[in-house]
Formats: sequence, structure tokens, C-alpha cells
Amino acid sequence: MALIAPRVTAGLPAEDAQKLQYALSGSHDITVFVDGTVHRLPPEARDAVVDLLNRFSRGEAVTVSSVEEMLTTSRAAELAGISHTYLRNMTDRGEIPVEYRGTHRRIRLADIMAWLETQKKNAPAEGVGDSATAGAGAGATASAATGGNDSGTDGS
Repeated sequence: MALIAPRVTAGLPAEDAQKLQYALSGSHDITVFVDGTVHRLPPEARDAVVDLLNRFSRGEAVTVSSVEEMLTTSRAAELAGISHTYLRNMTDRGEIPVEYRGTHRRIRLADIMAWLETQKKNAPAEGVGDSATAGAGAGATASAATGGNDSGTDGS
């Protein structure tokens, strides 16, 4: 996973930190308002926000960053509905960007998704005979993207 654009924020002034600590004591219920609309955060996001606020309440400086998901070539090939060998050949030709971790190739999820979008756009131009194959690949891709398994498939 690659670290993307961290943002460092200094600790809060002592008075603000104390007020925040008081507000957070004994509660993990966080309500988020965006443009006047209430949003309930999923548990993972709520926990991250509570952790961030607790750190601020202790006067700590905080760094916030995101991590871009990096896939193994096997996982990327599975997601794209193509063979591992075909994917490796595409990375060798520079058609899909690849990063190396030692001798291991890693591919960004966003790059695989962009390649799939390109394939969808180009699929109608390839002819009518390819539509059945394209449809099967799209179903396998949706299943792999959601981590599910389409019924009637053996998962390969």
C-alpha cells in the first residue's frame, strides 16, 4: 500500500483540547453534519474520527493520510477477469502501470479499474461476436470487486 499526501495538523491549544476531551468523555456517538445534512458514519469511519478527536483532545499533533490499495498481480488479474500471465505481459509492455516491491509486482486498484473502463468503452467497437464474452467478463469483474462469488461459477 502506498501512502498518499499526508496532512499534519498541530495539536490543539490546551483550552480547546480540554473542551474536546470533556465533550468526548464517555461517548463514542459522533454526528457529522455536512452542509446542514446529518450523516451517520459506518463503524470503521466513526472509530477513525473518534480516534482522531481523542488524539486532538490530548493535545497531540496528528497526521492524516490515505493509503492506496496495491494489489498482487494474481488479485489484479482475478479482478480484471484475465489470466495472471496476460496481466504480467501487459505490465511488461507498459499498458498497465506496475510498482515493484523487491521482485514482486504490485498494481494499483485504480489502475486496474481504469483499464476495465477502457475495455468497456472499446468492447462495442470490437464487434457483435465478442458481446457474450464481454458480458461474462463484466459479471466476473463485478463479483470479484465486491468479494462475492457469482452462483454457478467455480471461482476460477
